[in-house]
Amino acid sequence: MIAYSLLDLAPVTEGATPREAFANMLDLARHAEALGYRRYWLAEHHNMPGIASAATAVLIGHVAAGTRTIRVGAGGIMLPNHAPLQVAEQFGTLAALHPDRIDLGLGRAPGTDQATMRALRRYMDGADRFPQDVAELLGYFEPARPAQAVQAVPGAGLDVPVWLLGSSLFSAQLAAAMGLPFAFASHFAPAAMDEALALYRRGFRPSRDLAAPCAMLALNVVAADTAAEARRLFTTQQQSFVRLRRGQPGLIPPPVDDIEAYWQPHEKAMVEQALACAVVGDPADVRDGIAAFVARHRPDELMLTANIFDHAARRHSFALAAEACRSVSMDGVRVDDAS
Repeated sequence: MIAYSLLDLAPVTEGATPREAFANMLDLARHAEALGYRRYWLAEHHNMPGIASAATAVLIGHVAAGTRTIRVGAGGIMLPNHAPLQVAEQFGTLAALHPDRIDLGLGRAPGTDQATMRALRRYMDGADRFPQDVAELLGYFEPARPAQAVQAVPGAGLDVPVWLLGSSLFSAQLAAAMGLPFAFASHFAPAAMDEALALYRRGFRPSRDLAAPCAMLALNVVAADTAAEARRLFTTQQQSFVRLRRGQPGLIPPPVDDIEAYWQPHEKAMVEQALACAVVGDPADVRDGIAAFVARHRPDELMLTANIFDHAARRHSFALAAEACRSVSMDGVRVDDAS
């Protein structure tokens, strides 16, 4: 069976508040745990009215405290926005509170615009220092040495698995060189996915913590009882992408019956390219789509995400997606077909 996990952004829908978004987040995490999802990750974004996961480490602690077994982590922390020591202390604290359940995914992008970067007191050259910052951060999780001048307290000597995240070739090559697991953002930037995977797998150097490459791919999955309803639910995400490209980010919109009346031809082309890694449909469509994606790309794990307006419909979609994943083997063979 292919391992499956869930990426959330704590979406704030039109007519709702961040408080309601956080209640839905915890409810979805508990739902995911019951459905067999391996991980529940939250992503750092800033200055986005429809995304409430800016204080990512705080929310990870909240979700971990409200669940029992599912791994909880960041997908990811945008390292250029932070000092490596502070990240090590935050995730060391989380790991001390919730042993063997905390993941730390690291991204190289700031996750925001330049004005917000200035407000965060961070600057673009932070991305250029990403390899050195990752190495420094990893060092803080090593057991403290005698007379070590700076330690992460807590953090030193704790087990916090670190993943590198990326949507281009840079992080794939860095993850391979450092012997780290790699997660590709194919849910919104799939263009370089195949080349990045090939570079990562070909260039991987075993490390103390990872003997062989481990690649996770993100996949948009919107499932409903009928294909027509799934396509309608998917229009929420399509609208959000158009609004972002128009420079009008806002709260998460409700679905529409006619997406063609909403966008211009060039916007449609842009969204279809960005969301090319998407499986949308009824349970049979979703099973077939996930199986085909796994067979083609052979990921070690899937990170599923879905930007659905109605919380009940979102819960149902992730339940159908989990059922589909349980029917797909690691090489993309449908289990029921194989038998």
